Amino acid sequence: MVHLRPGHVQPIWAGHPWVYAQAIARVEGPTPSPGDEVRVLDPQGRLLGRGFWSPRQAIPVRLVARDEDADLDASGWLIERLRAATARRRAIGLPDASTNGYRLMHAEGDEVPGLVIDRFGTDEQGRGGVAVVQAGTAALRRRATQLIEAIEAVLAPEAILDRTPASVAKGEGFDLDDRLNRGGPISVLSFRERDLAFEIPTDLAQKTGFYFDQRGLRARVEALAKGRRVLDAYCYVGAIALGAARGGAASVVGVDDSLRALEVAAACARLNGLGGRGEVRFERADVRQDLPKRAAAGERFDLVVLDPPKLAPKRGDRDAAITYQTRLVEQAAPVLEDGGIMVVCSCSTAIGPAELARSLAIGARRAGRSATVLERLGQGGDHPVPAAFPEGIYLSTLIAELGRR
Repeated sequence: MVHLRPGHVQPIWAGHPWVYAQAIARVEGPTPSPGDEVRVLDPQGRLLGRGFWSPRQAIPVRLVARDEDADLDASGWLIERLRAATARRRAIGLPDASTNGYRLMHAEGDEVPGLVIDRFGTDEQGRGGVAVVQAGTAALRRRATQLIEAIEAVLAPEAILDRTPASVAKGEGFDLDDRLNRGGPISVLSFRERDLAFEIPTDLAQKTGFYFDQRGLRARVEALAKGRRVLDAYCYVGAIALGAARGGAASVVGVDDSLRALEVAAACARLNGLGGRGEVRFERADVRQDLPKRAAAGERFDLVVLDPPKLAPKRGDRDAAITYQTRLVEQAAPVLEDGGIMVVCSCSTAIGPAELARSLAIGARRAGRSATVLERLGQGGDHPVPAAFPEGIYLSTLIAELGRR
């Protein structure tokens, strides 16, 4: 049993799922092994919840239950969580006839810390297709059989693909194996989003395969694109660019430094009938080097999207990431027409809306521009966050108008 110190109870009582090391007063009984179930008690000995022990981390306990009811060594509680997650997605219209790629299980947001499941190519009831899984805790790996039982019972996928990162396995102290893979080798993830079709090779796919959290941004850029010249920086497989082209953009340029990603982007453009009409093209370049060249050549755009990779995976990376983001805005501003729209994104918890707005303002000002925020977006509803868990709010997007000073 894990006893908490005074002063550390309220967040957990309110629904925060993490027990930090500094909150623990003592561990009663034999020392738990990684993945063991533990009970978390307040200083008066009252139960706050049950979770799994993870001694190698700064967060030794992640809570999965608030009562004594569920048997955490059986599959029943996982089935219950998957059914609840499925109902939560159906409540926001996922999947439907136009979209069958989405996040089904979002770790703490769906009360199973460490578990992410993305769905590709499901039917409209959310069954079939491929389930891409990250099971990133020793507790989940120890319960691999129960997890497979739950996934097959609720989702009935044609295949399960384990994409747990090796870095996560190393940090948690477990070895990766093939126990979660089912259904034979998967070479391509096929799905639709808002009636755009995508085919992503699994040897290219980053993380679980696709950035479903930016679905709202892709829809918004498509709505804003009509008649505009669009630059999609860090375009990956071109999802934003393709939406802009379908939305009637005058022209679209997608830039990324991965040739393989750009080949897939071009293939997806052809798949959607957008590759042969000249309105979208993909170019390989380092964005930070490419932007000054375009400015010097006199290229101009009406809408620029800056969605770089995660710049601050750790709190210690925050200052360097803000410097990078500010410089990126400064370099992009010269290619944006007066009154044009700039979209800036951060997928790091350490760089929230306030930090992102400051970097936008300073970068624009250094380029002799003013910046006015028009809209603010975040992760989609298939990436839910407990209200007591602000750490789960990681994606910030600002849509701004840039004028002249």
